[in-house]
Amino acid sequence: MNTIYLVRHGENPANITHEFASRNIDYSLNDKGREQARQTAEYLLDKRIDEIYASPLKRARETAAIIAGRLGLPVTVMEEFRESQVGDLEGLRVSRELWDQHDAIMIDWLSGKHDSTFPNGDSYHSLWGRMRRGLEQITAGKKGKHILVVAHGGLFTATMRSLCPEADMMKVLGQPNGNCSVSQVHLENNGSGLRGELVEWSHIDHLSGVAAELVLGFPDRGNLFTQHGV
Repeated sequence: MNTIYLVRHGENPANITHEFASRNIDYSLNDKGREQARQTAEYLLDKRIDEIYASPLKRARETAAIIAGRLGLPVTVMEEFRESQVGDLEGLRVSRELWDQHDAIMIDWLSGKHDSTFPNGDSYHSLWGRMRRGLEQITAGKKGKHILVVAHGGLFTATMRSLCPEADMMKVLGQPNGNCSVSQVHLENNGSGLRGELVEWSHIDHLSGVAAELVLGFPDRGNLFTQHGV
């Protein structure tokens, strides 16, 4: 068994504007995001991290680099940990209607309707497929390792049910996956599949001061996932 720490990236401009940024729109961290990463690095100092992996998007790479600098480790960038691809929704004017389109797909996925697909973007099958491949690659032949993956809230939330089948999804969906939150999974990779156990979801108590001020989602969006009972 290996211990996987899933860290969401620090704050960046897209968190403020609520625009989608999964491929062509690629922001760096803002000042608050860099401070969140620094505080997260301090929190991880005693976690005996052996390896660090990151999504190719700037906000994840920069978060990982700050953490890696404090821990004295290199960062391996992996395409498999890129954020969910919203396809044609990226770059459109931000609106409630746009977010409604996004949430309808996410609700389908979390309800088990895995064929639903973002226009020219991910289906659940493609998203979970690459997340699974990434986790299989970084844990193959390893036991007792503490591995850090710096990536994205959408990726972590959408795939948690497949990664940890016994996870309390109402708790997962009801607790915001804030910037630089840390989730912990015990993961078995026996060569024929992955089996995860969710130990902790979205820990943010290590953040303080301005770094602890969470950015809310699109105004009046609410938690549509729990509202729809998924």
